[in-house]
Amino acid sequence: MAVSPPVCDFGAPWHDFTLPGTDGRRHSLSDVKGRRATLVMFICNHCPYVRSIIDRIVRDTRQMQAAGIGVVAISANDVADYPQDGPEQMKAEADRHGFSFPYLYDETQAVARAYGAECTPDFFGYNADGRLQYRGRFDASARMAGPTDTRRELLEAMLQIAETGKGPEIQTPSMGCSIKWKAA
Repeated sequence: MAVSPPVCDFGAPWHDFTLPGTDGRRHSLSDVKGRRATLVMFICNHCPYVRSIIDRIVRDTRQMQAAGIGVVAISANDVADYPQDGPEQMKAEADRHGFSFPYLYDETQAVARAYGAECTPDFFGYNADGRLQYRGRFDASARMAGPTDTRRELLEAMLQIAETGKGPEIQTPSMGCSIKWKAA
């Protein structure tokens, strides 16, 4: 079942974290934040919504990083029920696609809860002051990738945030698989 997160809560602060990455190191927000803006995205390996755009995510995040935007991906799914989203499989996925950004594992799911992440993919775009300016979709793709000339909404928004400190007023929420929460 597809889940859509709420619209952007403009100005909400980012949340600090320190999580293990697929590179064997621990990464904190201060390690990954960009000088002009920061993108925190919640993804996972198995979600068809993420799989349909992962190559586009890799392409566009390289352009963001070149523009001074920090990028990090976090997987928070319950690996007891979804073992394909575990750390070893995350490393293989990062290697397979050539991630230029850290891919972190949120085993306790505390970081995903702090951010209010609801689905994969879920994108949080912050300005240089750590204030939320984008909580929208990557582009018009869904379970299948949209046409190659689909408007690159996330890239456009993040470049705007890097340039002006403000995100677009009109944003279309992301859509994807629900975060696979651990049983209480």
